[in-house]
Amino acid sequence: MKDPVCGMTVDPSSAKGGSAVHDGKTYWFCHPVCRDRFQAAPERYLQPSMPGRSARDFLPLILIFAAVFALTGVAVWRHGRFEPMHAMCSFEGFFFLVFAGFKLLNWKGFADAYATYDVIARRVGFYGYAYPLLELALGVGYLSGVRLLLVSWITLVLMAVGAVGVAQALREKRQIPCACLGVVFKIPMTWVTLVEDLVMAGMAAAMIVLLS
Repeated sequence: MKDPVCGMTVDPSSAKGGSAVHDGKTYWFCHPVCRDRFQAAPERYLQPSMPGRSARDFLPLILIFAAVFALTGVAVWRHGRFEPMHAMCSFEGFFFLVFAGFKLLNWKGFADAYATYDVIARRVGFYGYAYPLLELALGVGYLSGVRLLLVSWITLVLMAVGAVGVAQALREKRQIPCACLGVVFKIPMTWVTLVEDLVMAGMAAAMIVLLS
């Protein structure tokens, strides 16, 4: 059966989130976070499937990416010339700082949301809280140019692992919000999220090649 909150297939005999009863029917959950959300507002999760997506759903993400590109452009202009390594470091640095900032606006909310689909956060509770701090550290590392090879390797692993969780959620057609900007904005989990993770991982891999 499926978790009514995130849509993940759950085996009642081993459901980590336990169960809850509503209107005489028992529902099983993949994670305690999903169970708690269901118990707080069951009607919200028992409604028909969500409608199709539109560009408006991704407007916050589009605007923030535009801001990151703008900051990168300013950094390249101030540098005096275009260099691929400098441009990628600037982009990755601003990306991580901005996205980590939004996650920290509601730290617990992000950690709870992230635990519903990330392969590590689902198993290690504190990872959801540590993730924004890791992004902050990576952002500072890229913009300062300190230990870039190590920073790039960490980024590659972090983004690759994140992409696995997103890919699993998409494969299972789970209609859940993406936590990439924390819980400040309601951005749906779609292939856009997967592309975002893969692009960041690809840039980190490119920098590893250039630095090696």
